[in-house]
Amino acid sequence: MTDPAAPRLLDPGFDLTLRPMRYPQFYEMYRDAVRNTWTVEEVDFALDVNDLKHKLGPAERHLIERLVAFFATGDSIVSNNLVLNLYQHINAPEARMYLSRQLYEEALHVQFYLTLLDTYLPDPVARAKAFAAIENIPSIRAKAAFCFRWMDSIQSLQRLGTRDDRRRFLLNLVCFACCIEGLFFFAAFAYVYYLRSRGLLHGLASGTNWVFRDESGHMAFAFEVIRTARSEEPDLFDADLQAQVVRMLEDAVECEMAFAEDVLSGGVAGLSTRDMRQYLQYVADQRLAQLGLPRHFGASNPFAFMDLQDVQEVTNFFERRVSAYQVGVQGEVAFDAAF
Repeated sequence: MTDPAAPRLLDPGFDLTLRPMRYPQFYEMYRDAVRNTWTVEEVDFALDVNDLKHKLGPAERHLIERLVAFFATGDSIVSNNLVLNLYQHINAPEARMYLSRQLYEEALHVQFYLTLLDTYLPDPVARAKAFAAIENIPSIRAKAAFCFRWMDSIQSLQRLGTRDDRRRFLLNLVCFACCIEGLFFFAAFAYVYYLRSRGLLHGLASGTNWVFRDESGHMAFAFEVIRTARSEEPDLFDADLQAQVVRMLEDAVECEMAFAEDVLSGGVAGLSTRDMRQYLQYVADQRLAQLGLPRHFGASNPFAFMDLQDVQEVTNFFERRVSAYQVGVQGEVAFDAAF
């Protein structure tokens, strides 16, 4: 039985006691993440270089340039929010163990995208422009502004002393789980797997498989923090906060649609902005369902190429966390048809 005197997950403080462990689910998530260890050196970009030179037209090259420009800073933004806003307020040492592992994984993603940019954009001027995307590419600047708005919303919070403080914290967590990792990155993954369905850029797709697994674990952790906080303080997640979450996802869909219009501006066969909007709405509905909220958009997945990925482990990443990892897994990494 839980000690009634023990702090709740979002109570101010810095509990250091791992035994008795109050939230063993977070410790298990940490262990699962460790089993999923991979390195950037495992990803082979050799075939990608040939594809970029000989198989991609101008529209596809524009798509890739925008995509890698977003990747260049996306995970760094997530890392900053994790360090500045999440670690200090989630008051359980086993949960902070997972956050420490997540920070490592975000750094690994940054290394992966650094290697990706160095490989894909050998021209120093083009590479510098990609790394400065949040300053010089409007569609990416808008996505960064969306992220920073929610980071800044709790930047001044030193402790979650009031109900309103904890609600603000939960909105930040929902934003990063549902909108940034769960929508912006999932849209990027769709572009990657579309290209793979055409036999292109297998190195990028291979590395993205590992990133996808990591991001799925990050979302699962965030949703479990939210679920736990709601169970301990049911009044936090009232109708007003639920309405704020829906509006947040609506804003995120529109923000990502502006990026889609940029990415697809050259006309990419097999991808349309109409289908991309439907896909984003579909993903947003999955996120609402993971929060235990009604679906808002009522959209279905329009992308057949997302339905049939090569499967090594049958796992529905929209609905439950992954636990079947091993350190040093060899071969193709993939996920189930419910994607």
